Amino acid sequence: MVTTIRPVGADAPRCRGCGGARPRRVADLGPQPASDAFPLPDAPGPDARTPLELWACPDCALVQLGPVDPPPEEAVRAVESSTSREHARRVVADVLADHPGLAGGTVREFCSHHGGSWLGALAGHGCLPAPAGRPAELVVDVHALAHEQDVAGALARLAAALAPEGLLVVEHHHLLPLVEQSQFDTVRHGHWSYLSLTALDRLAGRHGLRVVRAVTEPVFGGSLRVVLAREGAAHRPDGTVEEVLGRERAAGLHDGSGLERLGQRARASAAALHDLLVAERAAGRRVLGYGAPSKAAVLLGLAGVGPDLLGFTVDASPLKHGRSIAGVRVPVRPVADLVAARPDVVLVLTWDIADEVVGALEADGGWGARYVLPIPSVHERTPEVAR
Repeated sequence: MVTTIRPVGADAPRCRGCGGARPRRVADLGPQPASDAFPLPDAPGPDARTPLELWACPDCALVQLGPVDPPPEEAVRAVESSTSREHARRVVADVLADHPGLAGGTVREFCSHHGGSWLGALAGHGCLPAPAGRPAELVVDVHALAHEQDVAGALARLAAALAPEGLLVVEHHHLLPLVEQSQFDTVRHGHWSYLSLTALDRLAGRHGLRVVRAVTEPVFGGSLRVVLAREGAAHRPDGTVEEVLGRERAAGLHDGSGLERLGQRARASAAALHDLLVAERAAGRRVLGYGAPSKAAVLLGLAGVGPDLLGFTVDASPLKHGRSIAGVRVPVRPVADLVAARPDVVLVLTWDIADEVVGALEADGGWGARYVLPIPSVHERTPEVAR
């Protein structure tokens, strides 16, 4: 029997951004395990599961997890991809090209515990951390905001760290591609909010800030780089803000309606993945995985994929080797094991860096494997396209 941790508090949570009491449930992905757990394959089971629901606030448009106990803290076992490191270098260059006066200035960074820091790239342009207790000319939040249970408190801290004429840059996974491409595995315990420009735009004024620029980024399957300034500062909004807000309105992010079919689409996509793996097994073809990202627990769990359909997956992080994907207990092994096994099909669980993965496996010509990506729907990626 699966252990389920029951939600705490009232049926409807208060909004983490504006404190409103009117959020409504817009998506339910069922009970799911803690994605960062990575239990040992022979650890006593089954793994505990917690309801995974999305709730939308009609007042500020913030989308957040439902009222659940926070999962226990787990060791950070991920390694940073070359895609992420290159992104940091490029985005810092872009920000400083747009605002050359910030080069050589002071900076303060709020960074995700998964990595992705921009400080190294900023230091290359002469930007150094602001002295303790002093506001910074540039404040950056690198995919940290989604990990904050108290979104309002986090925004207040970002605003307090910003100098009067400084700029705040918040990069986050964008709710728009999550909805448009059914990136349901991005929804997981530990990611407390799912951010849109609409929500940030509505919440910014509560903290004396306003959005002045919005730039879409491909990293993590689709992110948004939002630039904010203090109300009254010289910076003015440009055309990118209204363009992104318009796209979000068209997708139903302004009122949460766009998320109402996410659960249905997620289950259809998961069922298609399960059916594909069953068909490959019936045809005598071996399927192995590449990647053990935290989102794999939700993807494989919803698809009902265990070691019978996916013998093992591999990951670049040695800290994950000898462990398994929570909930389904698919073993995680070194990348060399995948290369040695030469499976007929590689299921790329780190689909957001598929070009990097396929390119690395095909660097010496590969062995003729087919590469399958599960998102936005199950499809093949040829090595030629990946390169």
